Amino acid sequence: MPSTIYQGPIIDAHHHLWDLSLDRHPWLAATGRGDGLAPLRRTFLADDYRHQAACANIVATVHAEANWDTTDPFGEVEWLDRLARPERIAARYVAYAALADPDIESTLAQLAEHRRVAGIREILSWHPDPAKTRTADAGIIHSPAWRTGLAALQRHGLSFDLLISPWQLDDALGLASDHPDMRFVVNHCGSPMDRDAEGLDRWRRGVRALAAADNVVLKLSDPVAYDPQWTVGSLAGIINHCIDCFTPGRCMFASDYPVSALHISFEEWLAVFSGIVAGLSDTEKHSIFHDCAREVYQVPV
Repeated sequence: MPSTIYQGPIIDAHHHLWDLSLDRHPWLAATGRGDGLAPLRRTFLADDYRHQAACANIVATVHAEANWDTTDPFGEVEWLDRLARPERIAARYVAYAALADPDIESTLAQLAEHRRVAGIREILSWHPDPAKTRTADAGIIHSPAWRTGLAALQRHGLSFDLLISPWQLDDALGLASDHPDMRFVVNHCGSPMDRDAEGLDRWRRGVRALAAADNVVLKLSDPVAYDPQWTVGSLAGIINHCIDCFTPGRCMFASDYPVSALHISFEEWLAVFSGIVAGLSDTEKHSIFHDCAREVYQVPV
């Protein structure tokens, strides 16, 4: 194991498990096209995660919803509850809910009663290029129905994970300003998906502006999704900007395994990340690798 790998306790703040035999992940259904997802079209369970993360001192993890069939809103949580695994793996869940759903109050009430559910994620990522967008509704964040659901989320004490594009970072700042008592968690470094100079400048400006909202934290996760031909330098540019804007106290390390494995191994990511943050103090590292996720997701360790 490389000597540069961080040896302290780690809470992996974002990873996924799935069992494809259940046929509950439509996005992973075989398409016959060369879309690059073939390596993910197999079952990934706790033992797979533990094998890949054996290089790390993982004390707990947070399971992020993995695009389970949206017609079965409680299915993924129920499946995780039944899944054989160590207590520390998926110690907390970020579950799915469609906030504009007319029955959202009832859905959130049931999810909030679950001791492991600490937050909600609904993928909102929109981009003017249809090939990069994840939602058909460019204005969903401004929809009155969706805003009603977000208010209900706050009443139940659940955080909200934001998977958005750089084109929406200003909208996210508006959400944080409108709901100052709610915790928002930006996924995947704010998704720096446009790699030209203009696109990266848009991302940098958006991240810095959003960091002004002290009820927003950021996951330092899977930047390789937007930089598959990555170098240590290209990843360092993204990670260092995020930490500079949000400070170590409002950043959390995460693997996004197995999705990140399309472009980097768990050990490789941890080694690269450890090198990038090597100059931080022990307290700052501990916050990024452990404390921020523990506080935000109320992780028992």
